[in-house]
Amino acid sequence: MILEQVDEEGAAGAGLVAPPANFGMVDAGVYRSGFPDAASFGFLRGLALRSVVYLCPEPYPEANAAFLKTEGIRLFQFGIEGNKDPYVSIPVDAIVGALRVLLDVRNHPVLIHCKRGKHRTGCLVGCFRKLQNWCLSSVFEEYHRYAAGKSRLSDLRFIESFDVTCMRDCMLRLIYRYHDCLQKSKRLQYDVR
Repeated sequence: MILEQVDEEGAAGAGLVAPPANFGMVDAGVYRSGFPDAASFGFLRGLALRSVVYLCPEPYPEANAAFLKTEGIRLFQFGIEGNKDPYVSIPVDAIVGALRVLLDVRNHPVLIHCKRGKHRTGCLVGCFRKLQNWCLSSVFEEYHRYAAGKSRLSDLRFIESFDVTCMRDCMLRLIYRYHDCLQKSKRLQYDVR
């Protein structure tokens, strides 16, 4: 999808705006894609991003880092190795850390990306979908759609075995923080069942 950018006077042709490869909306204020390049900076500017979740271990390129700095976008990096080895697992700590960023609406709008927006991004989005109580077949269908025929069984196993209850404490802390309940005089009473 390439859109024509219109300048402030309404004149067309001010430039072409193209989303990054494999771009999609995950939820309100949460987007996913492959690695953005300079051609997609105008499109990303239009999203008014506050944060980027980068899932690769390599340092962020200077041009991209400069764009983020200029736009006031915060970078969260979770270095997950991109591998095809079915016996090497995805680090759960990295996925949990990235999910914490996604769950905190103060970071929205947020863009999640790795190199191609398929496997690492697909795993994170799959775990996010489990938090949203999606059925596993729908989670897998979405993963397959973005993986474009290059699905990895190890990724699907990771998503299936990811225990969303590990995120319960994180979500409760966010709820308490937003309702100003961390002060001793205003603690919420809740029943764990």
